[in-house]
Order: sequence, then C-alpha cells, then structure tokens
Amino acid sequence: MIRKLRIRLILTTMLAVLLVLLILMGGINLFNYRQVISESDEILSLLMENGGAFLNEKDPHPEERDHMDQIPPSEREGGKGFMRFDEGRIHSKELAYETRYFSVLFGPDGTILHTDTRFISAVTEDTANEYARRIFNKGSRTGFIGDYRYLLGQPDPQGNRLVIFRDCGASLANFRNFRNISIVVSLACLLLVGILVFFASGRVIRPVAESYEKQKRFITDAGHEIKTPLAIITADADVLEMENDGASENEWISDIKLQVNRLSELTSDLITLSKMEETGTLLNMTDLDLSSLTRSQTISFTAVATAGNKTISSQIDENIHITGDKKAIESLLSIVLDNAVKYSPENGHIDVLLTRSRKGALLKVTNDTKETISEEECRNMFERFYRTDSSRNSETGGHGIGLSLARAIVEKHRGRISATSAGEKKLAITIHL
Repeated sequence: MIRKLRIRLILTTMLAVLLVLLILMGGINLFNYRQVISESDEILSLLMENGGAFLNEKDPHPEERDHMDQIPPSEREGGKGFMRFDEGRIHSKELAYETRYFSVLFGPDGTILHTDTRFISAVTEDTANEYARRIFNKGSRTGFIGDYRYLLGQPDPQGNRLVIFRDCGASLANFRNFRNISIVVSLACLLLVGILVFFASGRVIRPVAESYEKQKRFITDAGHEIKTPLAIITADADVLEMENDGASENEWISDIKLQVNRLSELTSDLITLSKMEETGTLLNMTDLDLSSLTRSQTISFTAVATAGNKTISSQIDENIHITGDKKAIESLLSIVLDNAVKYSPENGHIDVLLTRSRKGALLKVTNDTKETISEEECRNMFERFYRTDSSRNSETGGHGIGLSLARAIVEKHRGRISATSAGEKKLAITIHL
C-alpha cells in the first residue's frame, strides 16, 4: 500500500509538472509562431499595397514615402497589435534591405505576365513560376510553401493578379531552434523534478507509512491478545453448559458461544490480512495444480449451496498450474466461493470458470444477486468492512473483510482481482494469477 501511495504521489507530481510545462512552453512557442506569421503578413500586405515593391527614393511616388515618415508609428496602418514586441519595425527604413522576397504577376487567363526575383538569390525564375502556379491553382489567399510565406492579391481592373512571396527562413529557423531548446529544457526540468520528488516522496509519506505500520502492528498484537480472553470465555461457556447436566439447552450460553466464534473468526481474518499486507511477509511458493484446488473447493461448497436452494456449475480446464502458496490460494478460493454462495439469493446460481490466460490463469466466479450492483459498489467491494446497503448486510453473517483478504492474497501473488456487474442482478469476481 505504501509503495503504491509513493508511486501515485510521484506520478501525480510529474503529471502536474508536465501539464504546466506543456501549457507554458506550448503557449510561448505558439505565440512565437504567430509573431512570425503576423510580421510576414504585414510586410506582404505593405508590398501588395505598393505593387510588389518597397517605397524608397527611387520610387515614382516619393511624396507618399515622405508622408508615411511624418506619421507616428502608433497612427500608421495596423497600429500596435496586442502583445507585439516588434511594434514600429514594419515601418523601419531598413526593412527593404532586410526583406528577401519575389513576386509573380498573372493575367486574367492565368498566364504569367511578369516574374520579379531581383530581391532574392535563392529562388530562380522557374522556381518562382512553379510556386506561383501552385498558389494560383490552389486558390488560397495566404499560407506557406516551404519557408516562404505568400499573399495572393485581388484582381486589378484589368483582371491581373499579383502573388508575393517572402522568405521567412531566418524567422522560422529561430522559431524551430527555440522550440527544440524549450523541449530539451522541459524534459530536463521534468527529469530533475522526477529525481527530486523520488527522493522527497519517502520523507513526505513517512508519517503515513509509520502510522500504517503501527496500525498493522496494533491489529496483530491486539488479535493475539484477544485470543486468550476468547478462549477463556469459550471454556467458561462449556463449563456452564456441562453444569446444566443434561438440562434443556440454554439459549444464553448458545448465543455466547456463537458470538465468540464470530469474534474468533474476525480476529483470525484481521491477523491474516495484516500479515498479508506486510512487505516482509514471505510465502511458501511452490508449484500448484490450480485446477485440482479449484475443483476440490467447488465440490466442498456445492453441499452448502444445495442446502440454501442454490446451484453451482463449473467449467474448469485441466492441468492449469501456477506458482503460489497453497494455504493462501485455498483461502482465496474459499473466500470467493463463500462470498458467491452467501450473497446469492434463494434459487440463485453460481458459475465457476477457470481457464488459461495469456500470462497465467483466469478464475471467474459469477453469482446472482438480489439487486443490480453499481460500478461504485464494485470498486469499493474490496475495502475493509465495506458492505452495500442491500445485498451485503450483516444478516448474512459475514464480517465484510473477506474480499479485502482476497485482494491481499492476490496482490501478494502479483495478480489482479476485480469485481464487475456482469449484467442485471449478477456479480462477477475476476482473478488473474
């Protein structure tokens, strides 16, 4: 239990840190990528407005450039975008010398009228025309082809359309470098947190572990201490019964002996459960014929079921062997069969299935129930002293600890046990060994 608690603490912490890193690094990288796109779209829009070129001293309309220089950056077209860290850069006089771009002009019928590759050296005229045809045929207004961001303009009065490409290789390379660095740093942080939590988790759960160990020692010690007065009470009850010397049966003495027997069984089960849950407890592991043990236990409970007007059917494959403790496995079979017989209604049916599984043996005990058992009740069924409100009440005579002991035995054998509602008014206990 303590080991599982420690593993759960480590996993929960790691998942929380991973989620924070995903949100943080994912948000930063997404923001960087959006910045690259936003900057490229603004530059392409500016080029489109100017017919595929930047305004400079050699432009036919220098007075328009002078007018733009007189406008404060905050009042120019586009203004300041939210969370922009390059505000005003779009109107820098150096932008024309920093931007690598090319453009292609289409006629109304889709023929290429003009290709301009003067401002880029990595793209030939043929490559530019190929890219432009792909954009024209696709019909999308903006997007990426490789590391080139493009913008397809609207038709002019003559029906011509201009498509402009901007080289975003440097910006995308910076984005990818930061992305890769952020992934490496995140993984390193996650590993570091995992190491720290691994060593710190022992100290964190130490009070819980100590409390749990004290609880188990108390149960074991108290159980042994209780055995002595129970034996004395039983002996005194026997003496009182003998003193009646053949008189009619005394109901008070009979009730005392009945309750002492119940308390003795509960004490024995609690001690056994406590020992099973101790990490240092060693079992006598040998090769067991599980088929033979299951058949023997099923036959033993058939008479009990018949006395209660219930039936048991079994389907047990031959020669299924496992490695386990014989006494513990017999106790496990007795618990699940007793549980099925005890909590099935009158005229109910119990089905026992034992077959081979991929990694060992599969035992499934299915029984009718008085009412349909919910998934929540199935999950809680292996907790100590748990009972459902209807079908598992104290009138059956159980202590509510049998399935807890069954789970401890299965886990000690590194197996799995589960309870499921196998249809309406049916319960199935499935064990993998």
